[in-house]
Amino acid sequence: MSNSYSSQSIEAPSLREFYSDVEADPDVDMDSLHVLPLSIVPFATAGLKRARMIKNVQLDSVIELFKDNSSGSGQIEISKIDTVFDLSEEKSALDKTIIEQLSNINSYDIYTLRINLRKLSIQVNETEKLQLSESKSKELIKYMTEFTRPLLKNIYGNQEKEISSVNQLIEMFKNPDQDRALKNLRELADGLQMDLIEIPNFLEDYGDIFLSLAYFQECAEKIIPNVEVFISEIEKLKTNEQLKFDRNIVKTCEYMDINLNYITGNLKNRFDNFQKQSEVMWNDITPDSFRRVKDMIASHHATLGGVLCGLAVKMARWQEKFADGRGGPMQRAEFLMSEMRQGIEKITNIERSAPNFSQIRP
Repeated sequence: MSNSYSSQSIEAPSLREFYSDVEADPDVDMDSLHVLPLSIVPFATAGLKRARMIKNVQLDSVIELFKDNSSGSGQIEISKIDTVFDLSEEKSALDKTIIEQLSNINSYDIYTLRINLRKLSIQVNETEKLQLSESKSKELIKYMTEFTRPLLKNIYGNQEKEISSVNQLIEMFKNPDQDRALKNLRELADGLQMDLIEIPNFLEDYGDIFLSLAYFQECAEKIIPNVEVFISEIEKLKTNEQLKFDRNIVKTCEYMDINLNYITGNLKNRFDNFQKQSEVMWNDITPDSFRRVKDMIASHHATLGGVLCGLAVKMARWQEKFADGRGGPMQRAEFLMSEMRQGIEKITNIERSAPNFSQIRP
């Protein structure tokens, strides 16, 4: 069992204390890339529902039994789960299988979870449980506005419309406030080969898929600058007088540099392509063009989630150790070799597995 922030054993705080900590703000977990609150999974073993599955700095999935500022994070490896929970009965043995399956998912964001839970036939109510929090949805409106601007222009022309929520966007099309907007909505319905009354359902579909894109873009815009700072810091390690003759450290710095630049460059290109494809869609909206863009974005959920989750965990751990100039070159180099390098190949491979935009018909 590992305790990533403290040498104390997991018995330090009681499990009851841990459970109350976890249950205090479930919205934070559901908005996260690297945390899966097990309360949403239909386990027979009640104790499992009070724990969380997280990605550690090596990007392995572990069960987190408690976390607080004084005792740190009490974690147990998936292979050792039956040392803490009684999984001897038949139903509980099935819980162990589910845990093992969940541990293989690369990201625990709600969009990647939706895909993987369906694949694994694990019954979770998506409408109730696999949703971003209300506060997170509001944060994403500035990104949603970018993706919905062509739609608003299509219906309302150049008139500025301030959007504060996805529901407000949908309501604008349910009850258009101008005759011209109603006329444009009818033209949109004709283009999509559907009745006007079906437009709100289409917009809910549209809203959810572009909300997912807004979520991943916000994550990327927070993470990529941290990756760029990290790359500049390992460049300093590579040229440090104490370290520049250590071949293993120099090779590791070069390896990290090449892979992280490849990953972040591809991420930026992906979001550029999403923007271009959505603009093309609105130039000639048809059921086929909408379905193509929707499927394109959805097909990238799992790889976007996996890449961003991996980068987020790595960068958060580095900042936790060395933010504000903490740690000397030797300490940083040791941490780079022991913890940061592990898992980078996994992130690179996820990025390489992303669907190819060149295969998308404009």
